[in-house]
Amino acid sequence: MIKKVDHIAIAVKDIDEEIKRYRDVMGLKFLGTEVVEEQKVKVAFFEIGDIMIELTCPTSDDSPISKFIEKKGGGIHHIAYETDNVIEQIADFEKKGVIMLNKEPKKGAHNAKIAFAHPKSFAGVLVELKEKA
Repeated sequence: MIKKVDHIAIAVKDIDEEIKRYRDVMGLKFLGTEVVEEQKVKVAFFEIGDIMIELTCPTSDDSPISKFIEKKGGGIHHIAYETDNVIEQIADFEKKGVIMLNKEPKKGAHNAKIAFAHPKSFAGVLVELKEKA
């Protein structure tokens, strides 16, 4: 079951420059960075109320984020929803006709289990399911 919006991810070219903008210009609480090898990204998290903003920067040219930035120049990449059980949520979504990009969970930031649903299933929005570690 979907519990809440966990974070909004924004694809960026220069994570250090954007950290300054979100921390120093917007005044958001900076929670730190992490490299997620499996996803080929470096992420930075900011807290705003009950939601986080995740800046996502590719660490290699074959990263999905790199491809996104090439096409769109950056911007909102996905919305992540927290769930208690990502495996059950994948099965439930598939039963309801959602096209899943990941049939099995992958490792995300903070050792979370994550899976993505195709944007075609949600009016063009890439949806991430996230089960906290």
